[in-house]
Amino acid sequence: MEKTREVTTFQAATILISTMIGVGVLPLPLFAVRSGDTGAPFITVLGIGIGAIALIIITKLGLRHPNKTIISYSEDIIGKWLGKIFSLLVILFFLVLTALAAREFGAVVITAVLLETPLEVTVLVMLLLAAISARNTMNTFVYIHSFYIPIILAPVLIIVALSLKNANFLYLRPFIASDLKDSFNGALTVAALLQGSFLMTLIIPTMKNPKSAVKASLWAIFISGGLYVLIVAATVSIFGTEEIKKLYWPTLELARTTSLPGNILQRLDVVFISVWVIAVFTTIFASYFLTIQSLKEYFNLQDHKMLAYFLLPFIFTLAMVPQNILQLYDIILFIGKVGLIFTFFYPMVLYCWDLIRNKRGSKDESKQA
Repeated sequence: MEKTREVTTFQAATILISTMIGVGVLPLPLFAVRSGDTGAPFITVLGIGIGAIALIIITKLGLRHPNKTIISYSEDIIGKWLGKIFSLLVILFFLVLTALAAREFGAVVITAVLLETPLEVTVLVMLLLAAISARNTMNTFVYIHSFYIPIILAPVLIIVALSLKNANFLYLRPFIASDLKDSFNGALTVAALLQGSFLMTLIIPTMKNPKSAVKASLWAIFISGGLYVLIVAATVSIFGTEEIKKLYWPTLELARTTSLPGNILQRLDVVFISVWVIAVFTTIFASYFLTIQSLKEYFNLQDHKMLAYFLLPFIFTLAMVPQNILQLYDIILFIGKVGLIFTFFYPMVLYCWDLIRNKRGSKDESKQA
């Protein structure tokens, strides 16, 4: 990875936003409603809170080692072999996450848009596009995300705002779910959709001003999390909880029922799907890039380009494992929650142990003095 510091605070925030807003936007209201019914927006807020805590911990940990990524400094904190083991698990997790995102993209496309296109073709095209893009440098990676972020945010915000004219806010009452266990499980599911924020471990070493990483993280979680809450609240207030439970992709149905004033464009789902494809690309591109960059550091390679095509058949094979969409979402929910061990608890343990280690080192130095 390049050691030049050229990434600004704004660019770091845009990378995180475009990474966190991805394929999970479509089933998000369904996941939240299954856990909390009318309390779905509240569960979404809880999930975003968990995601925010994880992102702040990752950022604070990275700031303690601003010249290294988590692959390198984890070995300094917990030892070479433990660091190697957990780093490999993190890499494998994001490899699987890339595969599942590509498979979910393919499932949506062949169901909603390209009905006659084989699933394998849509998945392979997206993965190939991500692999080609991931061969580029960190600077190109940053510019691609910065370019696409307004294209992703603006249309989605407009569609959500226009949909609210048909809202019935009685569907949102009561606001807080009664079952605490289900609420917590739902919050973990929402938090799992934000695991792309782990990319901050790769961004900090390239930032012009690493100290502003916390500011970038807060802006990113505020914007992406706020959009998640708006989507869930708008969807529930229009369809109601019972109707949403019958839909695989409630957000897509929200776009289908929304039109521009004056019936200039009666259905906005075409626009939404176009934007969603871009959002999926930036998310898969980010996780693919994170995987090959981490592997490069893990094996101390000079270049990451050869890894982009080398991993492609493995990721494609993993993407084809689920037999149908029901099994796919069962796997996604399971892997997403398990992944919180690597994107939340593992950085938290590293951060706490790093603090303890440094305090011990300071005490030893003072005794010697």
